[in-house]
Amino acid sequence: MTKYICTTCGTQTRDLDAAPEQCPICADDRQYVAYEGQAWTTHEALGADHTVKFATDGDVLAFGLEPQFAIDQRSALLKTDAGNIMWECQSLVTDDAVARLEAEGGVDLIVISHPHFYSSLAEWSDALGGVPVLLHDADRDWVQRPHSAIEFWSGDTRRLSDDVTLIRCGGHFPGSTALHWATGPRPGGALFAGDALQVGLDRRVVSFMYSYPNAIPMRTSDVVAMRARLAPYAYEDLYGYTWTRNIIGDATARVAASFDRYLDAVNG
Repeated sequence: MTKYICTTCGTQTRDLDAAPEQCPICADDRQYVAYEGQAWTTHEALGADHTVKFATDGDVLAFGLEPQFAIDQRSALLKTDAGNIMWECQSLVTDDAVARLEAEGGVDLIVISHPHFYSSLAEWSDALGGVPVLLHDADRDWVQRPHSAIEFWSGDTRRLSDDVTLIRCGGHFPGSTALHWATGPRPGGALFAGDALQVGLDRRVVSFMYSYPNAIPMRTSDVVAMRARLAPYAYEDLYGYTWTRNIIGDATARVAASFDRYLDAVNG
């Protein structure tokens, strides 16, 4: 029995007798099966030629795989009043990475924005002592490796503390989640947006897509609904899905202008 990891999206399967013909996450029209065909690796093989690197991204301690693997999301350790939150997940767990996180005070909770970043969530939970993994219930069917640590939440918000709230943005996936940290990491707070809001290359705007690799725009009704759900929350900074894709400073106003720009464009 083997747990396989898709080389395109980085998601780990449950124990299987043989590799599947396709990764269900990549076969969906929000993702893609590589032009060369479906390919798999394992956690052990991935660890033979990749490491977990740590670096400061904006004002948070972040980590991801080196060299780049799959979608190349980065995770972050958020030291909040709700505990130390690991935001987003990686395909590889290493002893060195776990030791680094423990040296930073450990991890109390893993929160993942959407199925493209579920990766090796069970491996991480186990390595960190069985910490809970929060996923939105609307995306439960995309879990490829069920695990007792997974806790599904429902509704449009989940308040974790006075400072930390999970917000269901929807759009990209029905359960696409952002994390709002009202007082950190800098004064004015931050929004950790996953792929629900995609930070532009100029780090001044965001946009909204149902599928990023296949260039399918998000429905205007989903964008309008996301705007309404985010409206009660202010944030100085917005952290995107990968390294340096952040808006540092004046993020609430820049996101508001981006909503206007997108809706004007798609509505003609």
